[in-house]
Amino acid sequence: MKKYYLFFLIIAFSCNNDTIGNETDLESKIVVEGWIEEGDVPQVILSSSIPIGDVIDSTNVLDHVIRSAKVTVSDGQTIEVLRVKNDKDRVPPFVYFGTGLKGKAGKTYTLKIEYLNRIVAASTSIPKTVALTSAEFIKKNATDSTGYVFVKFDDPLNEKNYYQVATRLDGQEPIFVPAFYGNLDDKNFDSSKIALQVNRGVLLFPKTKFKPYFTDGDLIFIKLRTMNKDAFDFWNSWQNEIVNSRNPIYPSNTSLKSNIKGGIGIWAGYGQNVILVKTPPKK
Repeated sequence: MKKYYLFFLIIAFSCNNDTIGNETDLESKIVVEGWIEEGDVPQVILSSSIPIGDVIDSTNVLDHVIRSAKVTVSDGQTIEVLRVKNDKDRVPPFVYFGTGLKGKAGKTYTLKIEYLNRIVAASTSIPKTVALTSAEFIKKNATDSTGYVFVKFDDPLNEKNYYQVATRLDGQEPIFVPAFYGNLDDKNFDSSKIALQVNRGVLLFPKTKFKPYFTDGDLIFIKLRTMNKDAFDFWNSWQNEIVNSRNPIYPSNTSLKSNIKGGIGIWAGYGQNVILVKTPPKK
């Protein structure tokens, strides 16, 4: 099976506390992964939830893709109907995307999805971007071929902020993957000068065993996202599934947080800043 990079399809196979035990008797839900970053267009991935009793495989997943919805995003002044395109780097492999509307910090964006006889809606805002001040690949020993990235940034004083650190390996990963333990609440910071270790994110359906470190020869893009509490709660609940050894592509007794009315998932606005880290050449 091809290696897929999943941020969100996990929700399509999950159920919340209210539906455990009777999910197979209920109508499937619309599953949403939607985002708009500062300076970029809105993007939305849609699928339908898979009942507990169904067998899960790559063919089954594709059967639950939603490609014919009307997806609308508005900033209160401009309204745009998103188009759909094929994107083999994602699951489901179809993304609704905008062309004219672009994210701006401080603005609120509403999402409306019309599919068959259903309407799904959500609202989000984009917080101010916080820039990374540095990112460095550091090894425990000079002779090692592996190490971690350490980043620094300044948490703005007198502002409430939530963060996510994500990574992408050039030539190996087509999209950014949330770093393991990369969701941050500034209430836990001891200082406004932040320095932290970045671990590689967890891939679902990987070809090789998960390794939290980086290796000589890697070209690493590090992204620092600012986000609101809805997104922070969602990504924390996603991470908790991993930490508790519950593969989130299967139903569990914990629920993933959602801000979607009429469906499940996340619609989030992000500030974003990217920095490139070069590791030593592979020997």
